[in-house]
Amino acid sequence: MRSHTITSQARGIVKKPAIPIYEIRLRGVLGGTLLSAFPTLTAAAIDSDTVLSGELPDQAALFGVLSLIESLGLELLGVQQVART
Repeated sequence: MRSHTITSQARGIVKKPAIPIYEIRLRGVLGGTLLSAFPTLTAAAIDSDTVLSGELPDQAALFGVLSLIESLGLELLGVQQVART
């Protein structure tokens, strides 16, 4: 009789896909009112700029944040994916 290896998928264990973590750098230090537009992101003032960071689960979420930045008239300096959870 053959033995079969039970995989995690066969046991019903499904791994969640990794969620990317992004850093978005904006010119200037944003005040509380502007920061409130980004409730799911963490903000830090670094070298006279603001860095927003946090999980954005897909491209739609990333583009939504970028669209909001544009509509608020903020100057985008850079976007980078820094990790996956």
